[in-house]
Amino acid sequence: MSILASFAEALVTGRVEVVDLTAPLSSGTPVIQLPPPFAQTAPFELEELSRYDDRGPAWYWNNFRTGEHTGTHFDAPNHWVTGRDGDDVASVPVRRLVAPAAVLDFSAQAAEDPDFLLEVEHVEQWQAEHGPLPEGGWLLYRTGWDARSSSQRDFVNADDTGPHTPGLSPACARWLAEEAPVIGLGVETVGTDAGAAHSFDPPFPCHTLLMGSGKYGLTQLQNLAQLPPTGALVVAAPLPIVSGSGSPSRVLALVDRG
Repeated sequence: MSILASFAEALVTGRVEVVDLTAPLSSGTPVIQLPPPFAQTAPFELEELSRYDDRGPAWYWNNFRTGEHTGTHFDAPNHWVTGRDGDDVASVPVRRLVAPAAVLDFSAQAAEDPDFLLEVEHVEQWQAEHGPLPEGGWLLYRTGWDARSSSQRDFVNADDTGPHTPGLSPACARWLAEEAPVIGLGVETVGTDAGAAHSFDPPFPCHTLLMGSGKYGLTQLQNLAQLPPTGALVVAAPLPIVSGSGSPSRVLALVDRG
């Protein structure tokens, strides 16, 4: 039996489970909020064209409007000024849209401290237990933040000092961009950077360093708790928007339950 035939059989029998890592996309999907005077992204909205009525008696369909970086989405290198000459989302090689994943669980730490930052030492400790990060794969950073995704207020978690969400330290972001063998970072928060990253050096280090290194981001993931630390295969499927800086995406994980 060929590899693909064996894989198809494993899907049918349930030995390989498909876990949806995608947040439902609706008008209630939380969006990032930038301070004035910066332009704001559009929340997701549907415009009904017809619904089995005189506008179209046998069909239902909609227009939709939203930003590229709304809901579960893919960040391409050209999203940030440091990657301005890099790939747009339509130019990302398709072989990179299917890749292994390492899942680092720091949800307990984030529950105690919403400003918790992942450090290089944390990753090294994880590797000592689970092995090296996968070559050409994803580092998926679990913080439990997906439990907040039904509320804009709780998800952004902002006060008069700004947002408070977990992320990476500047040193960890630099290591991930310049030394780690992965192609990108996946998170459960609204963006790959911590809420307080506007005041880091450099500001927004995940965007600055990963995009500048030609790597990618996946944000607003869900259900990372259902994945093992190693062994999952991630399928990240952004729309190939020509010249686009990113796209809402359907992100799936394939897990061997055999």
